Amino acid sequence: MTSPLITATDLAALTEPAGAVTVLDVRWRLGGPPGLDFYREGHIEGAVYCDLDTDLAAPTSAGGRGGRHPLPDAAAFESAMRRLGVSGGRPVVVYDDAGATVAARAWWALRYFGHQDVRVLDGGLQAWIEAGLPVTKDVPQPVPGDFTARPGGMPALTADEAATLAGQGILLDARAAERYRGEVEPIDPVAGHVPGAVSAPTTANLGPDGRFLAPSELRARFGGLGVREGEAVGAYCGSGVTAAHEVLALEVAGLPASLYVGSWSDWVSDPSRPVATGDR
Repeated sequence: MTSPLITATDLAALTEPAGAVTVLDVRWRLGGPPGLDFYREGHIEGAVYCDLDTDLAAPTSAGGRGGRHPLPDAAAFESAMRRLGVSGGRPVVVYDDAGATVAARAWWALRYFGHQDVRVLDGGLQAWIEAGLPVTKDVPQPVPGDFTARPGGMPALTADEAATLAGQGILLDARAAERYRGEVEPIDPVAGHVPGAVSAPTTANLGPDGRFLAPSELRARFGGLGVREGEAVGAYCGSGVTAAHEVLALEVAGLPASLYVGSWSDWVSDPSRPVATGDR
């Protein structure tokens, strides 16, 4: 299996000659400031800024159905990626400065819409800088790409399918444990978790250096949470962003998984759906 991750030195080798790879900077902060501000302060040479809210998600709907970061339709996603210079036959590398918790959404969305060669910079921009590689403030003007979006390249879950999986397989909750237990809820209107889901904070997928744990360590981690090879597994979070990081970590471990894109923010948009609190 080809790893979905790439090291900083390997990415540096890919960037020569210019245009051999499309690099997307997907930095973002919940509540701001805008990731574009960080991008303008310095980024990997040739990298183009990709906005989580407008390029990787559709506008939120009335009542919150679909969650805070709904999946865009194919036409909108295709248009955004072409504008950023993404082509179907050219590799794409995505990065952020938050342990890949945001870049993973770009990785998943590109894979879902059919791109075959997408990787995440392990350790993000910090790993690039630590490797002694340069950053720039120059903003490139990408040549429009030819990417064609074809949905279905990665498995996705509806709310009903997530509920079924929680009872018949393994549904991982990638949020912080206190949000899973319903002790705090800083964003969504209802606290708690999908009944039957297992708490699996995505922060535990990384080592102290902000890089992903080794595949064997990730397999052990997920095995301890009940994930077994060949068993159906899925993940959700607040709005389908850090849950993509969970799916990415599972992929690194060799364990394919589905993403509930709408996640908790979609789940609680329907007051008839049940809510659990506590450790189970």
